[in-house]
Amino acid sequence: MKINLLFTGKTKIPYIDQGVSDYFKRLKHYIPIEIIIIPDLKNTKKLSEKEIKKKEGENILKVLPVSNFIILLDEKGKEYGSVDFSGFINTKLNEGKDLCFVIGGAYGFSETVYRKANAKISLSKLTFSHQMIRMIIAEQLYRAFTILRNEPYHHA
Repeated sequence: MKINLLFTGKTKIPYIDQGVSDYFKRLKHYIPIEIIIIPDLKNTKKLSEKEIKKKEGENILKVLPVSNFIILLDEKGKEYGSVDFSGFINTKLNEGKDLCFVIGGAYGFSETVYRKANAKISLSKLTFSHQMIRMIIAEQLYRAFTILRNEPYHHA
């Protein structure tokens, strides 16, 4: 089993890159993990929000690992506490599924990407930049695996 994280665009914020890198090093002790980065769109100033989502969606679908259980990180998704999220991860992995968490661009996902998804998860009722979500999901995945192993990182 494996976890894929699919990000739209590169981050230009060094502390986010550093945080994601740190949690990925920790996660590799539990499960193989890979980052898939879709390049930022170019020349988007004349495009509408809908056109940007459509083009980003086409790029996501080109690289989306179709055999994976596809989870969109979306503000309208189901919210979990950390313990319940670890249970969700455990259930999917016990079903023999590779997981792919998808973080869209600033405007979210196109309808075609929504249709391909198996689940939608919201990490909070608060709104975070799609850059910040990278580090938050990396930390929550690490937390989930420490919960599953009864390790002391998570304090209920």
